[in-house]
Amino acid sequence: MSPATPPPSSSSASPGPPGSSAAPDAEGAALRDRAVAAAVTQGLVSAADPVVGLLDIAGIRRSAAELRSAFDEFTEPGTPALHAFAVKAASLVPVLRLLAQEGLGCEVASPGELALARAAGVPASRTVLDSPAKTHAELREALALGIAVNADSFAELRRLDALTAAAPASSPLGLRVNPQLGGGSIDAMSTATGTSKFGVALRDEGARGRVVQAFLDRPWLTRLHAHVGSQGMPLGLLADGVRVLYELAEEVNGKAGRAQVTTLDIGGGLPVNFASDAVAPTYREYARLLHATVPGLFDGRYGLVTEFGRSLLAKHGVVLARVEYAKSAGGRRIAVTHAGAQVATRTVFAPDSWPVRVAAYDAQGRPKTGPPAAQDVAGPCCFAGDLVARNRPLPLLEPGDHIALLDTGAYYFSTHFAYNSLPRPGVHGYAPGPDGALRWATVRAPQGTAELVAESGGAYGDALTQL
Repeated sequence: MSPATPPPSSSSASPGPPGSSAAPDAEGAALRDRAVAAAVTQGLVSAADPVVGLLDIAGIRRSAAELRSAFDEFTEPGTPALHAFAVKAASLVPVLRLLAQEGLGCEVASPGELALARAAGVPASRTVLDSPAKTHAELREALALGIAVNADSFAELRRLDALTAAAPASSPLGLRVNPQLGGGSIDAMSTATGTSKFGVALRDEGARGRVVQAFLDRPWLTRLHAHVGSQGMPLGLLADGVRVLYELAEEVNGKAGRAQVTTLDIGGGLPVNFASDAVAPTYREYARLLHATVPGLFDGRYGLVTEFGRSLLAKHGVVLARVEYAKSAGGRRIAVTHAGAQVATRTVFAPDSWPVRVAAYDAQGRPKTGPPAAQDVAGPCCFAGDLVARNRPLPLLEPGDHIALLDTGAYYFSTHFAYNSLPRPGVHGYAPGPDGALRWATVRAPQGTAELVAESGGAYGDALTQL
């Protein structure tokens, strides 16, 4: 869908976007309704904890399996493949461990993300470090652990020259390039524009020749990496970026006279349909397009690395919040809830690019019915723009009801915005047990006020008054 298209407002499944062959996930939607009711009944969301995150564990497992099978279908048997989850999409240790159990590794972009991956038990051999601003210390740690590193610039390659000369590394080392193919519909998510901060700009004058020479000068440089974009990027542009990467690898290997580049890291970026419960596009559709566009990618001569994030988790998470008040202003009904910019930062600040579907539930957590009425759904933050939905037709919301922000399993739990010192909400996972009843696990406990005070320098209360 176009990012500016308002999403449907109800919790019922609705048709996918035009041209989509994907069917709405009615089973997942029904399970979501059960989970909301159970979360209310069990007090996971309450007056004390008025906003909470819910994760569908079976759905996450299903997405991981679909990713693996989609690429396995088109790849020559025995081809090394690592599907590394982009940790920034859900920086939660239990989630990373669950995905590791499903055969995925981790793509990390900071010391903190690496620490989370290690805490989740993800081995160094299944971890990839990407970042445009890696320090000497980060690079040394990665090389000492044997983690794969994708350098982001020629300057970073020179750092690696010095580090590998001092102590030969076992880490697979690569270089990220920017094919400069253009952007998608969300500028901030477009990483292959002419002036993107990521990678070596391949179409700049003389850059391609410098890249080839950099490989010829460094026999230990064996990987090429490109990540063309994310939400808002058309599949064709993603596939074209992979084609450019493959053609560059062929050029390097041809001039080296050997298979120097052995692995292609094609990034992630599969967009998510936020308009309905339908999953579109699918991993299989993308893998099939890649096979048609770059058939040599799958013939077994190159190992493959992917770095998907949002597409693995978005459909399997819900932000659930209580409605605290209902009021009117200028004839517009406003439901004041506890889910705002602190959990839905992108939605609040860039609503045209990041609209969310809002589902209405009553005080018992049952899907709310009744004639739709245009309403704003507001958050708790003290600025006027803290709205997660504007003029949205929903059953009339009253105090004590609940709203659910759908498709929020990625980023909404890991990019908390601590405006007004609002605490990070708890996150809980659910899955049906053998008897069909839902089982629950705490992924992250809700943040308490004592933790907030500690984060805000509570231990140093007298520090400034003593100067």
